[in-house]
Amino acid sequence: MSIQEKNSGSTPVEAKNREYFTTITYGCQMNESDSEHIAGQLQSMGYQFTADIHVADIIIINTCCVRESAEKKIYGKIGELKKLKTAKPDLVIAISGCMAQKDKEALFKKAPHVDLVIGTHNIYQFVENIKQIKASKKKVLAVGEEGERPSPAVPAVRKGQVSAWVPIMHGCNNFCTYCIVPYVRGRERSRPLEDIVTEVTELGKAGFKEITLLGQNVNSYGKDTPTNADFADLLQAIDQIDSIERIRFMTSHPRDMNEKVIEVIKNGAKICEHVHLPVQSGSDTILARMNRGYTADHYRRLVEQIREKIPDVSITTDIIVGFPGETEQLFEETLAFLKMIRFDAAYTFLYSPRSGTPAAEMTEQVPPEIKKRRLQQLMQVQNEISLTINKQLEGRRMEVLVEGTSKNDVHKMTGRTRTNKIVIWDKTQEKIGQLVEVMVTGAQTWVLKGQIAN
Repeated sequence: MSIQEKNSGSTPVEAKNREYFTTITYGCQMNESDSEHIAGQLQSMGYQFTADIHVADIIIINTCCVRESAEKKIYGKIGELKKLKTAKPDLVIAISGCMAQKDKEALFKKAPHVDLVIGTHNIYQFVENIKQIKASKKKVLAVGEEGERPSPAVPAVRKGQVSAWVPIMHGCNNFCTYCIVPYVRGRERSRPLEDIVTEVTELGKAGFKEITLLGQNVNSYGKDTPTNADFADLLQAIDQIDSIERIRFMTSHPRDMNEKVIEVIKNGAKICEHVHLPVQSGSDTILARMNRGYTADHYRRLVEQIREKIPDVSITTDIIVGFPGETEQLFEETLAFLKMIRFDAAYTFLYSPRSGTPAAEMTEQVPPEIKKRRLQQLMQVQNEISLTINKQLEGRRMEVLVEGTSKNDVHKMTGRTRTNKIVIWDKTQEKIGQLVEVMVTGAQTWVLKGQIAN
């Protein structure tokens, strides 16, 4: 998943004596969801969101440490806040997320102007931590180890009007050699099925049309619970909720995707025909070094099964280029694999050593210039494939969920198909959250152009 920096919330009307917060989020969708729950807690205390950090009384930086380049960027952002703290001593600066979980009290040493370091297992205690800081005027370190089964029974401020994130589990048990997630988010812990169903039902009643179930590996849902309910059972239960229109999920691990889940997607009325299935490499040698737990052939057969059961499915993936030990021949295996599978889209990344992971200590690190060249080769191949697949949709009518006005043109609307393809068309009378039929009139690599179908 790409590294992002976003402000969450909506700017309120300014008022005297009102206290404000702002949240800056880096990283994946799970971090986005965590920020929504932090914002909900602060609003329950009477704080209002502001996009202006100079107005904010509390600034939260929700961090990601998947790649060291991202971590350096975040430390730069934290450093920028020192001047604000000097000018406004009562300002509370909080660092949350994966970097907080990893670095703990070291963050106070690197950034003495920080007031709160709160880890991934503690975000639902945000209110009490803020109260403690206000009362004592002292720094607070709130970084616990793996807690009880997660149940975000705290309010959340959702960013959009149409779609909502719903975490179904936290943590990961896979220990891929390049990934730090199991060390900062802990082992897999599933939320009770009935809690998830209740949350989705309430979101539907609140007007949300689409929900995305989140987990580092959603296919492992339920394995740590005493019940027999698994991810397929959860999907079936949510598919019965009348008030929502679409169900998405991410991310799936190829080792744990199974026929039962595929059948549920096939037969579900609201489960979208899109599977994000990170392969990471098309080379068995590299997959083994990554500790991914499957072969390229296993992945190929899994894709064939998905496409056989769900003919119109779109399959997207993640690929890491330049993993330690990746020779030119092994990279060519990934290129050949890409041409064979023909993904709708691939999110490609240069391998970046992450301290604390086995891969960072591996020999045969690939030089940066070679990694960059290979990434360009890979992207060129995938872009050609994506464009060809999208061109085949020209002339087709597709159901689109209206998300809002296009960022680049106020006279156009944008939305997504069930297969997660972005569509842009001339604005007519459609409203945000409405399902409309759009005729695809043109295709680009990442976007479809269309017009409302008569």
